[in-house]
Amino acid sequence: MGRDGGGGGAGGMSESVLRKVLLSYCYVAIWIFLSFSVIVYNKYILDPKMYNWPFPISLTMVHMAFCSSLAVALVRVFRVVEPPSSPAMTPQLYTSSVIPIGALYAMSLWFSNSAYIYLSVSFIQMLKALMPVAVYSIGVLFKKETFRSSSMLNMLSISFGVAIAAYGEARFDVRGVALQLAAVAFEATRLVLIQILLTSKGISLNPITSLYYVAPCCLCFLVVPWAFVELPRLRAVGTFQPDFFVFGTNSLCAFALNLAVFLLVGKTSALTMNVAGVVKDWLLIAFSWSVIRDTVTPVNLFGYGIAFLGVAYYNHVKLQALKAKEAQKKAAQADEEAGSLLQERDGHSDRKSDNQA
Repeated sequence: MGRDGGGGGAGGMSESVLRKVLLSYCYVAIWIFLSFSVIVYNKYILDPKMYNWPFPISLTMVHMAFCSSLAVALVRVFRVVEPPSSPAMTPQLYTSSVIPIGALYAMSLWFSNSAYIYLSVSFIQMLKALMPVAVYSIGVLFKKETFRSSSMLNMLSISFGVAIAAYGEARFDVRGVALQLAAVAFEATRLVLIQILLTSKGISLNPITSLYYVAPCCLCFLVVPWAFVELPRLRAVGTFQPDFFVFGTNSLCAFALNLAVFLLVGKTSALTMNVAGVVKDWLLIAFSWSVIRDTVTPVNLFGYGIAFLGVAYYNHVKLQALKAKEAQKKAAQADEEAGSLLQERDGHSDRKSDNQA
């Protein structure tokens, strides 16, 4: 009977592990699908050869207005999530932390969406491989990362690979490349500032509360460039009544992607999302070449292959650092437990000696 019970326990444990693994793959698949859908959908709307609505600021504002409204409803009306209470989001904290992050988010979305007008989906994904380079460089600048020669060599290898991919790009456009590189720089700065301004102060925001605070701020920052850059053009062409089905479903996909990010990072880790992002990039490159019929040259693939190896090594180093940190934490906990047991034993021995005396 003992052996049967043990076997049942082992079977239950293996079944539980299998369930966790399958759920993790499910979260990854959902995130890849939604991220893939948003990128392709944005390309479809903005590309002059497809839906032909080349107004990236307006599209971003539609997304932010939709996400703001839904986030406010979920937080204030339906009470699905509660705003952070410890520490509370004070006006001073909002001004010093959320407003800079919202401004950077607005610039990042504006420039990244603008790049779809000029560049292919595949080439944009290749340029996005520079994100670890930008995050590391800005982290070193703000003293959140330690400068290491090995890390810098890794960053240079990624940059070299992207440069080769750019050299082999059939539809190279200086405006599009400048826009996408600016988007990468703004997004990397935003990620570092989130760590400095919010995480360091003990504030943790899930996607709904993030959108609740950041999306309205982002929308306000987009109004000024929209009034000067796109409003006159919209008046000229008379495009004030967008297709509610197209823009509604597009905005819903963008909101769902934010929830999928929370699900993936919350249930697995940010590193899992980075690794899944590499898989998503390859899928988008294949889709761009086979379905959209974008030109992907052998030089493109060779250069991106070098960048991909650099990014893979970057993720490997991050994983090893996380494992080492977890091992140190476990060792510290074991030392604390051993110390407390020793104190209990000494206390018990002292009491025993007193009783004998």
